[in-house]
Amino acid sequence: MNTSPRSFALDGSRQITTPVHGLDELRERFAAWLGRRVGAPVSLEEFAPPRGSGSSAVSVLVSATWESDAGSSTLELVLRLPPRAEAVPLFPTYPLATQAAVLEVLGGLDRVPVPAVYAFEESPEALGSPFLVMERVHGEIPTGNPSYAIEGWLLDAAPHERRRVQDGTIGCLAAVHATPDPAARLPHLATNGNVDALRAHVAAQQDHYAWTVSLDGVRVPVIERAFEWIESHWPSDPGEPVLSWGDARLGNVVFREFEPVAVLDWDMAALGPRELDLAWFLLSHEVNQGTAEAMGLPGLPGFCATEDVVASYEARTGHQVRDLDFYRVYAALRLSTIRAQVTRRLIHQGLEPPESGDDYAGHPSILATLLEQLS
Repeated sequence: MNTSPRSFALDGSRQITTPVHGLDELRERFAAWLGRRVGAPVSLEEFAPPRGSGSSAVSVLVSATWESDAGSSTLELVLRLPPRAEAVPLFPTYPLATQAAVLEVLGGLDRVPVPAVYAFEESPEALGSPFLVMERVHGEIPTGNPSYAIEGWLLDAAPHERRRVQDGTIGCLAAVHATPDPAARLPHLATNGNVDALRAHVAAQQDHYAWTVSLDGVRVPVIERAFEWIESHWPSDPGEPVLSWGDARLGNVVFREFEPVAVLDWDMAALGPRELDLAWFLLSHEVNQGTAEAMGLPGLPGFCATEDVVASYEARTGHQVRDLDFYRVYAALRLSTIRAQVTRRLIHQGLEPPESGDDYAGHPSILATLLEQLS
């Protein structure tokens, strides 16, 4: 599929990533909180957002040291907080408690490499908002800006090394989906007993889209057409729900020596069919590959090809992947809703509004292209 995301000409004042407000004050408050926790004054040698940090929650890399009777101690951590309202959030709420619970469940099962949870604070007293603190895992991450299909370590890797990255990530995805009794282990993800997981997932997505429209009244017709399309193409048997990663993409995996050592970002974790994650993973790579091709570059031809990814997943799980066109459209719908909200963020920072509602989702739109191909 030769599609590409809309590119925005950004100056230094415009940020697709979520900005960190009041970094100096946040640093002081976090040092005080950590000092109380370890029982000694703490020095923060590093306290800064990672390069190209995410567009949803706020992330800060932390390196902390302190002295005690036992000697010198060091901790390397990642702090995550919800964005402030003035940052034009991508989602109405940020379930840090869900992220913490998923990490603790997966860490306890020891089947998926995830960062250890150092602390979760639901009270805003310490930092002004709830926050999650995790172990920092070092390694290489395939970046989205600039795209890993344009430059970087993955582009420079040999074909067999890229294959290790692909297979290792699919292995992690299969392991996430193999989480036993996910509804019992993560009861806040469970749906009402009268609503199946896919119905609940789509209903939540409809609520998300309605929330974005309520902010400025701008509707995105292609998203609304996609909701109609998925209703008329609903799977006859979505299968038993599994723990869904929600944001299954290479940019949310830390690698060392081309092997995954940490699976990140559980903001969109849910219960649902396996194909939710598979379609999102494939779409994410298509976006990166399409970005390279739109620039006249080869990108990574053959990498994360649909047939290879599906075959690898089926071999690992014994599950026959089905209704992939439905889940591709739904993944593109979800991505378009997020992109439309990113556009609102950029308008808030001074970008001229697009001429049409559909252009909020990017032009050319991956979702519009898919709907045209499948009509």
